[in-house]
Amino acid sequence: MLLVISPAKNLDYDTPATTDTYSQPDHLDHAAKLIEQLKDFAVQDIAELMKLSDKLSALNVARYQSWHPDFNTDNAKQAVLAFNGDVYTGLNAPAFSEEELNFAQQHLRILSGLYGLLRPLDLMQPYRLEMGTKLANPQGKDLYAFWGNVITDALNEQLQALNSEELVNLASTEYFKSVKPKGLNGRVITPVFKDWKNGQYKIISFFAKKARGLMCRYAIENRIQNAEDLKGFDLAGYQYDESLSKGDTWVFTRKEAL
Repeated sequence: MLLVISPAKNLDYDTPATTDTYSQPDHLDHAAKLIEQLKDFAVQDIAELMKLSDKLSALNVARYQSWHPDFNTDNAKQAVLAFNGDVYTGLNAPAFSEEELNFAQQHLRILSGLYGLLRPLDLMQPYRLEMGTKLANPQGKDLYAFWGNVITDALNEQLQALNSEELVNLASTEYFKSVKPKGLNGRVITPVFKDWKNGQYKIISFFAKKARGLMCRYAIENRIQNAEDLKGFDLAGYQYDESLSKGDTWVFTRKEAL
């Protein structure tokens, strides 16, 4: 079983890493091409392209200018420890043991607009480049065209390494569009998390994002190898709801947030 999640907009490079173990991203050559293109953008260009404030645009222009492909622990940080959003709050990777980090390294992947596909312990320099950004490039009109089959092929390689045909999609729609399900050598299982509100179960974005991270944590802490065992997920009060689930869309519900 392989799990995929989205990155986060917020980054934490101030808190020291909880492990000395790291790896290098597989697609740095692709990232370097994007960075070379982004280095030509002025602050206002980035603001318009990414719909950012001038302050955030200036921050990211500086990031592009200082980015270089020689990653080390002085200028980069492990991806799963650098991302700092709702999914990563649920995941709580800083609390993982070395054994749990090693399991995550094999069974978890992070989709990225700049880096394509990251392993948890891949070093990453700070950036902002969402997958849905319409950055025209030699491959096409946006990043989906840029990445083409690269991400799908990489996922297939890891599925083969795991001797598995199960990909668990815990990423957002924006990011999972970079994957081509018909090109995957396996089934795609998509957990959906719903909370009780106003007399019915609804997807509440904040809770759903955190739950995606919680499910990853559940899989990692329990060393889950087969997707079927994810139906036992019970963190934060969620439980598998067979009546609302259909096919490979698995619904998990809870009455009250814990």
